[in-house]
Amino acid sequence: MPVRKAIAEKDGVYFITFTCTNWLPLFKICNAYDAVYNWFNYLKAQQHHIIDYIIMPGHVHAVIAFSNTGKTINSIVSNGKRFIAYDLIKRLQQQNRHLVLNELSTSLNNTERKEGKLHNVFETSFDWKECRTEKFIQQKLDYIHFNPCKGNKLVELPEQYEHSSAKFYFVGKHSTYPVTIFMDLRDIDLTRLRT
Repeated sequence: MPVRKAIAEKDGVYFITFTCTNWLPLFKICNAYDAVYNWFNYLKAQQHHIIDYIIMPGHVHAVIAFSNTGKTINSIVSNGKRFIAYDLIKRLQQQNRHLVLNELSTSLNNTERKEGKLHNVFETSFDWKECRTEKFIQQKLDYIHFNPCKGNKLVELPEQYEHSSAKFYFVGKHSTYPVTIFMDLRDIDLTRLRT
């Protein structure tokens, strides 16, 4: 169930989940996993830290340590979703995926149409949980890592899934995208304003 309450804080460690509309496997359809990595690059440039992640075909889970940049975490994640959505729409158009584009269009409500929105790429809100303890962070890491081994079983072992940080945590080698070990956060002051 989506959490509709906004994150007013400007720093902290959060488990974030956002989902493609109707659980469509848009990242797989568009081969657009790099759109999320580009967002991660932007976050790192703003001095945020990617602790853990998985990009599934139709949703993203991540544990992110947000440094205080003066912006709310809610606006940072919402802006990231928006820019990823632009990228996905562009790729769908280039690939002539008219049926998918039509589904994203028909999922709009009347208010969104009146505002001029053309496609609904992601569910409106995103789920989040603040990670206040190392134990809770570890629980979220385990949940993320084993995600592709459940349900439709994309892989047998967590470290086999390419678009996940599991390989780093299980084998000690970064997969597609390097992450910050959550234990290193002890030495980082997330509350200090960064400009």
